[in-house]
Amino acid sequence: MWMDKLADGVLQIETPIGPRYVRLTLKQRVYLMWMFRNFPSLPQQVLSRREQRFVERLSEENGYASMPGLGTAGLPVIGRIEHRLQSHAEILPMRKPVAATKSPVPERSREAASA
Repeated sequence: MWMDKLADGVLQIETPIGPRYVRLTLKQRVYLMWMFRNFPSLPQQVLSRREQRFVERLSEENGYASMPGLGTAGLPVIGRIEHRLQSHAEILPMRKPVAATKSPVPERSREAASA
């Protein structure tokens, strides 16, 4: 299996409009096989800056191709980059103030401390 990937493998990039595939040179396939040695799919956020620039450069230089069935019927997929949209922080409703509790410090001590 790894020999097939080394000989003809492609990189799959998940985009909002569907999966896109990038054809690679031998040197690029070797590097990507090392990147994906432990996982078949990686989110873009976990890649180092160097790896992110590498993937961006691949897609700019080689261009995307939309090939349905490529991973199953055609060329083997070395790995998949997941482009997840940045999720915004969840806005939580304001909390009610905590009900007043009896303070362990007597009222006279607080008055003396503030004076």
